[in-house]
Amino acid sequence: MSYGVAVRALCEFTAKGGDLDLRFTPAPTAQEGIAGHSLVASRRGPGYQAELCLSGEFGPLRVRGRADGYDPHLNRLEEVKTYRGDLQRMPANHRHLHWAQVKVYGWLLCQQQALQEIELALVYFDIGSQKETLLTERYRAEDLRAFFEEQCQRFIAWAEQELIHGQARNTALEALAFPHTRFRHGQRQLAEAVYKAVSTGCCLMAQAPTGIGKTLGTLFPLLKAFARQGLDKVFFLAAKTPGRQLALDALQQLDSGPLRVLELVARDKACEYPENACHGESCPLAQGFYDRLPAAREAAAQRRWLDRNALRDVALAHQVCPYYLAQEMARWSDVVVGDYNYYFDSSALLHGLATANQWRVSVLVDEAHNLVERARKMYSAELDQASLKALRKHAPAVLKKSLERVGRTWSELNKEQVEDYRAYDAPPAKLLNALQAVVTAITDYLTDNPTAMDAALQDFYFEAMQFSRMAEQFDSHSLFDLSKRPGKGSSSLSRLCLRNLVPAPFLGPRFAASRSTVLFSATLNPRHYYCDLLGLAPNTPWLEVDSPFSAEQLQVRVTADVSTRYQHRSASIAPIADLMARQFAERPGNYLAFFSSYDYLNQVASLFARQQPHVPIWLQGRQMDEAERHAFMQRFEVGGQGIGFAVLGGAFGEGIDLPGERLIGAFIATLGLPQLNPVNEQLKRRMAALFGAGYDYAYLYPGLQKVVQAAGRVIRTTEDRGVVHLIDDRFARPDVQRLLPSWWSVDSA
Repeated sequence: MSYGVAVRALCEFTAKGGDLDLRFTPAPTAQEGIAGHSLVASRRGPGYQAELCLSGEFGPLRVRGRADGYDPHLNRLEEVKTYRGDLQRMPANHRHLHWAQVKVYGWLLCQQQALQEIELALVYFDIGSQKETLLTERYRAEDLRAFFEEQCQRFIAWAEQELIHGQARNTALEALAFPHTRFRHGQRQLAEAVYKAVSTGCCLMAQAPTGIGKTLGTLFPLLKAFARQGLDKVFFLAAKTPGRQLALDALQQLDSGPLRVLELVARDKACEYPENACHGESCPLAQGFYDRLPAAREAAAQRRWLDRNALRDVALAHQVCPYYLAQEMARWSDVVVGDYNYYFDSSALLHGLATANQWRVSVLVDEAHNLVERARKMYSAELDQASLKALRKHAPAVLKKSLERVGRTWSELNKEQVEDYRAYDAPPAKLLNALQAVVTAITDYLTDNPTAMDAALQDFYFEAMQFSRMAEQFDSHSLFDLSKRPGKGSSSLSRLCLRNLVPAPFLGPRFAASRSTVLFSATLNPRHYYCDLLGLAPNTPWLEVDSPFSAEQLQVRVTADVSTRYQHRSASIAPIADLMARQFAERPGNYLAFFSSYDYLNQVASLFARQQPHVPIWLQGRQMDEAERHAFMQRFEVGGQGIGFAVLGGAFGEGIDLPGERLIGAFIATLGLPQLNPVNEQLKRRMAALFGAGYDYAYLYPGLQKVVQAAGRVIRTTEDRGVVHLIDDRFARPDVQRLLPSWWSVDSA
């Protein structure tokens, strides 16, 4: 059995050494790199062969790659590297890696064409000046063969270990048994649909009630299909930390033997020295990182279970950075658990690795209703004029002219716009040209002054680059707008936003790149809304899992004589407080009460506390930290009594589990509709133009999704009994009730 590896991956494994160094240095973009390679090739003479596919074998190892170019007249093989700035500042270990790559390519070509010797060249192409620096050496084929075999021998022990691991993993997964004596109601239905989706190579949308074990019901069938479908990786993606933990808990329940499981966490949560910069002169875990990486990688692979704590233990034992050890282990793990952004963001790690290595992957998207808003943010960009104004005061002199040009162009937009908010058909070309010029100027400045980056300049630089990138892809899926801050006349400052409204064009290719992507949630209704916005094919299979719950378990009562609309809010406070008091008197216990805003919440809580001083209450606060959220949740004790007041759509509206007596009811005093403002009105117009249902797409569907999620906190098991009060006259409307779970029996009296 052979093991395939790309030339670049082989050399990065065997020839990389020295420090981890993430000091910012302006690097060519992917597009600039491609253009640079093309320009170099165009300068070569007739007969020059660009993009030469090469491959060879050594023992069980099959090495493949694509050399940049070969000139048969000169018998010269070239490896082209694009860069910016002073070539002398390139670290020596980078140059060492580049030579390793071209030497491996050199042997593969010598072997293919029976050459006795060859000239190898590193061509360093400066994107700025478009000048080439050519470094050449002549090698005998026998010497290159020896070098190639040395690299393979270094890798082959790892490759053989990976082959053994893969065989043992597949054998264990073939024999994997479901960890419980039987499936929960609806769980087998979900598992069978997931297995069918990965077997046929399609995506799946699955709406499944909370409490049936969706996480286990999706992971188990994918692991069973792992070997049969030739999967390389399973990615479990969650919107929030609790979702990741549920996945890890489910994987621990599965007796999966040698399966390697990795948890990816955000850099700020994994960093051991947050006050230090990421390079060897500042951080002890960056110094000599690549020298110590092989031993750390070996230990991590043997450990197999690599959640945040386990990975940290391995990393610190070998004195390497935990965050970047996790990035490395993403290459060698079977199941990776992480946030949405690791696969769906424009520069996503997992998608990039899957593409580069041609992995066959299956993706699970937990609580997939969150992906719409999360993806919109991934593909949006924003610039604040106040930040630009502050930067201009202390910017280096060489940058002032280009920054002032952006400032003038921006101020002209402010003057032309009388209203506080306006959406435009497209970003003004003059503004985009000025932004591109300042990005280029900052890039050139940092190329010449690599240690001169301060925080404000860095923030503006990255924001301007993101804005420019998103502007290049601007289309009907996005909106450009300008929002003025309060001020006097032309002195008012503003904010520019390229606001993605429909992430489908960006997400669709990610779904297509996987063997199968399963999106599952308790709220994926209506189907067409999520298909349209996420970019799923119209024929994507849809599954509504049978609910294990009965209508007798949950009383759903609509209070139709109260309006929670903003203009009626003050009149609703007393009736809501009275309703809560009556319900609590009827059945004392733990309740959650959801409101549309903190102000509304506080007004009702204040009146309720005065009228019912004997009933304990606790309130969600603004920007609660983790400890405060934990304390809020701890108030819901078995046998306890009281009411927790929370904001709908916040931290306590989904992703929390309070079974049995810990929560027996909920009051939802809002339809959850997004705020009525100019941005959402523009969203409504765009949704109407694209999909013919502006109000539904912009307001109704997102609002009702939050309501159903919040109500779903009440019934968690088949033994639970509870009540949900839907407080607003609009809940009695047929079009609203059609969006509520089918197993509910709604009392609209």
